[in-house]
Amino acid sequence: LVPGGAGFIGSNVVAALNDAGRADVAVCDVLGHDGKWRNLAKRQLADFVPPADLADWLKGRRLDAVIHLGAISETTATDGDLVIETNFRLSMRLLDWCTANSTPFIYASSAATYGDGALGFADDPSLPALKSLRPMNLYGWSKHLFDMAVAERAANGERLPPQWAGLKFFNVSGPNEYHKGTMMSVLARRFEDIRAGRQVQLFKSHRDGIADGDQRRDFIYVDDVVRVMMWLLATPSVSGLFNVGTGTARSFRDLILSAYAALGVGPNIQYIDMPEAIRGSYQYFTRSEVDRLLQAGYNGGFTPLEDAVETYVKGFLYRADCYRWGPS
Repeated sequence: LVPGGAGFIGSNVVAALNDAGRADVAVCDVLGHDGKWRNLAKRQLADFVPPADLADWLKGRRLDAVIHLGAISETTATDGDLVIETNFRLSMRLLDWCTANSTPFIYASSAATYGDGALGFADDPSLPALKSLRPMNLYGWSKHLFDMAVAERAANGERLPPQWAGLKFFNVSGPNEYHKGTMMSVLARRFEDIRAGRQVQLFKSHRDGIADGDQRRDFIYVDDVVRVMMWLLATPSVSGLFNVGTGTARSFRDLILSAYAALGVGPNIQYIDMPEAIRGSYQYFTRSEVDRLLQAGYNGGFTPLEDAVETYVKGFLYRADCYRWGPS
């Protein structure tokens, strides 16, 4: 079962499961009117379950695993009740079901739980470390609440699924993110401007010692994220809370220059003032610490930024059909 399987990362997981020869995949999601169905148009599913029907659907059922990627992921979300119901309470119900039914449970946390990054980005699963974090938005807080609930059970020796893994995704981009609107990656949002030769705008820096466009993120390609989840499914002895990033921070300028290079055209970048409203809370640096994931045995590697951008641009964004197709 893949809750959120019609979304960006979820649909890429469904594709990987299909590619691995599995057609026994059920998706729980809301398709809406924004074209999310296209993310699954080339996939084979055993069932598609509306969230309102999920509790009844689960009754008496046996599953090999639940990969929970469903969430309201907009960092600008303001409906606290809806976010908590969707991101926290549904996650708790799935955790309880997987515990009761001895079913492996892999779920999406987020780097947004780290807040402004002042305390670093170490995926310390201890309750004192988690309680010290201060997410900056409703989305990050809802994910953080669930991480703490799982960590509390683990610390108290309470029963949990036979395998559980919370994954703190950093800045993920790749095919099938097109329905996300303003929450798409910068590369996807700016690609048509880059291809058309129009000027691409990036924020100026408003911090001493940091150049314009040199604000840095841990950019990770969606294939790398999926590879981690497939490894976890194949390695049931591994449980825990893990960062999923490359361990390298690169600038927005590097990202956009890589897209120009992939297309073989000269850059055309303009730096504009950052809006006053976000200057005080804007993150200038994120970098995943991935030691715990590597120590757990993961050795699948991470795609360098330039290679990831070239793959995304040439393999998807530049094509008329930009959705993920058959075996990857």
